[in-house]
Amino acid sequence: MHDELNPQAEQMEDESMVRTLAAQAECIWPQEEPLFRRYGLPDDIRILDAGCGTGEITSRLAQLYPKANILGVDIIDAHLDLARRRAASLSPRVRFENRSIFALDLPDDTYDLVTCRHVFQAIPRVDDVIAELARVTRPGGRLHLLSEDYGMIHFPPRLLDPDDLWREGPLNFGRATGTDLRIGRRTYTIVKRLLLRDITVDYIVVDPLRAPRVAFVAIWEAWRDGYAEVTARHTRFSADEVRAHFDDMIATLRDPDGYGAWLVPVISGIVP
Repeated sequence: MHDELNPQAEQMEDESMVRTLAAQAECIWPQEEPLFRRYGLPDDIRILDAGCGTGEITSRLAQLYPKANILGVDIIDAHLDLARRRAASLSPRVRFENRSIFALDLPDDTYDLVTCRHVFQAIPRVDDVIAELARVTRPGGRLHLLSEDYGMIHFPPRLLDPDDLWREGPLNFGRATGTDLRIGRRTYTIVKRLLLRDITVDYIVVDPLRAPRVAFVAIWEAWRDGYAEVTARHTRFSADEVRAHFDDMIATLRDPDGYGAWLVPVISGIVP
């Protein structure tokens, strides 16, 4: 894939991303699984997990739909290799391939369920990608899109005010990289314009009441380790300042009386 389509390639390939994906799955899946169950899909469906990363959710989908045929696609070979090793016992009904979500090179109308999670904030041309995902979904099939939005992170001030980072940082980082780090609030409109029906918008709340504190901390540590340097290149914050903000929020999460929340939009709809 060309760099302009993958402006966060360095961060996606960093070891911190493996930690990020594992901690996010631990925090998010318990609230996300009921959404899949709500769709009422049978066990023997065809599923595409687009931008599957290390296969954290691909494997969980295989357990949720025990007769499903599942293809996970990504462009990072190291992640795909890890996913294959982890899901070896699920082969051949679960497999992984290197494919670009901008041009999947898969037949039209193939999948009953297409998921794409934790991807849109890292790429340009999200409208084109969602259209491509809809293309390979059969009529009557469903899209399930987890679309991050860094304007939906809420922490109280401690030594620092986290709003200083989250108000300005994502906007400037996005402008510099051609991405939209507040894409979560726009995804409904994109889906609506594709004429999907029965569109729903749900919010997964990652906070110390709904997720293990240790896993919530692990997300923030991995983000800090993977993104401090690149954030400093694209914003007014130095790398040390970015790390200090994350360390301050981590201290809040480690405090038994501390509270912070990350709201994660999940947008779903049926392809006509």
